[in-house]
Formats: sequence, structure tokens, C-alpha cells
Amino acid sequence: YAAYGAEDQLEKTIAYIQKEYPDIPVILDAKRGDIGATAQMYALEAFERYGADAVTVNPYMGGDTLQAFFEYSDKGVVVLCRTSNSGSAEFQSLESEGKSIAHHVAHSAVAWQAQENSASVMLVVGATYPEELGEIRQIIGDMPLLVPGVGAQGGGLQAVLEQGLTADKTGLMINSSRGIIYASEGDDFAEAAGRAAETLKDEINQIRAQIGA
Repeated sequence: YAAYGAEDQLEKTIAYIQKEYPDIPVILDAKRGDIGATAQMYALEAFERYGADAVTVNPYMGGDTLQAFFEYSDKGVVVLCRTSNSGSAEFQSLESEGKSIAHHVAHSAVAWQAQENSASVMLVVGATYPEELGEIRQIIGDMPLLVPGVGAQGGGLQAVLEQGLTADKTGLMINSSRGIIYASEGDDFAEAAGRAAETLKDEINQIRAQIGA
């Protein structure tokens, strides 16, 4: 949106979703992270200008850079932990004090969530690394996970659900972008996107029903 000067279209899209589908949370995938007053402005941008229900943030600069987001107690802060891209291991798998950087982020997220009057904390963990997804689930308990990487990036639903579901078979927000947005390049793109989303939902629920049955 910003690259094309289309921020007003983003505002209108979010406003439309919240008016027509108020039960569906809007996650602004902005991957923000900066110090002090700059972080405050990024938080204001996400939660007040755009009215998003949650925003993705980058913890690389330290937990203090996320405090401005945590102060919005009625919002969600989705922290990058183990991302789905092929190069993510370059830093996220490095070990310090016997744990990977991704595991350090997961442990920190538990502490951030425990802060009084804090926003709801969630983690981004890619579908392309299901074993690590399972390890992170063990660290964070029932904390929700945003899971990109299903579909075009090669992540499999079965492994994600087996490794990532909580005891009550929830806790996952599974994202498919290209598989839905580009379901058709014709005039029926809107209908095709709807069908692709419905198909994915049905596949998820079918696997959920089988796990632990």
C-alpha cells in the first residue's frame, strides 16, 4: 500500500471488514520495530490510524522496542519468532545459552504476556518448520500462533495441526496469502478467492477432527 501511496485504500479496506465482518480480527502485517518515540508512532499508526486489531512486530532490537505496542491492552501484538522464509535459520536458529534465538523469543513472549494490562501477545511461527513449531508450542502453552507458509511456500496442514494445536484443538491462525489471492487471474477472482478460503477452512477442520479422535 505505502509503495503505491494507497494508504487510504488500506484504511477503507480495514473499515469495510470491521463494519461488515466485525467478528473477524484484522492483523496489520507491518513487522514494525524501533526505539522510543518512533515505536510509539508505529503503534499509533497500526491501532489508531488504521484501527487494526493486531500488528506484527520485530523483536530484534529488544523487548523495550515493543512496549509501546503492549500498552494497547485491547489489541494483539504478533511477535516474529520462527519465520517461514528459507533464510530464517541464518539468525533465528543460532544458539545462545543452549537455546536457539527463536526459543529465546518464545520464552520472552511468555514473560511479556504476563505483564499487567498488556496487549495479547502472539507469535509468528512458519508452517515450513513444523518440528520447531511443536517445540515452541511446548514453551508458550496456549498462546496463539500466526502460521504463514501454508500452500505456496510448501508448508503442510497436517504437520502444522499435529504440532501446533492446543489441547482443545485451537490456538492457530493459519495464513494462506498467494493460494487465496491468486486463486484466479480472471474476472472471477473474487469468487475463486472465496472458494479457496472455504476449501482451506474445510481441510483444517477435517484434520482437526481426525487428530486425537
